[in-house]
Amino acid sequence: MMPQPPRRRRIVVGISGASGAIYGIRLLHMLRRCQIESHLVMSRSAQVTLACETDLKITDLQALADVSYPNSDIGAAIASGSFKVDGMIIAPCSVKTLSEIASGCTSSLLSRASDVMLKERRRLVLMLRETPLHIGHIRSMAAAAEAGAILYPPVPAFYAKPASLEQMVDHTLGRVLDLFDIEVPEVSRWHGTAAAR
Repeated sequence: MMPQPPRRRRIVVGISGASGAIYGIRLLHMLRRCQIESHLVMSRSAQVTLACETDLKITDLQALADVSYPNSDIGAAIASGSFKVDGMIIAPCSVKTLSEIASGCTSSLLSRASDVMLKERRRLVLMLRETPLHIGHIRSMAAAAEAGAILYPPVPAFYAKPASLEQMVDHTLGRVLDLFDIEVPEVSRWHGTAAAR
């Protein structure tokens, strides 16, 4: 039997309806530059947010991904644990999507793919965009974390001294990609207070 060539790395990118479509957009750009295969699924609310926050069309966003799925396609490859991926990032993640993941009530491909990551013990990172938080949000966050998800609210790191919104977004996404051992030049590494001075 001939050995199989190594599989190209794959990351599922979910975009839900929370404010912050820029995180998903920039993430797709970064993955493409790193030659990592991206599989995109976005909620209907994300499509509305995309139109409100950017000048991009849905087709523009889909063109950034290697593969794109309708959120209603529960038979998609990413809905099965037998389809090998390195993990999933939801950027941004709404409280609705978080709650579906936390409860295991998967009503769409976005939440089903997330559920697959958890059951297969693959990395799932949720860039939760909500503030302030009430106790129901916090309980959903705890339930998702207990199931194995990583909660990563996109909180800016000011020690990186970002000169633009894009730099701030890219640094945050670079730190998310650190969780997958994907190195990108946008991350400003901390080398201690002496170096910072």
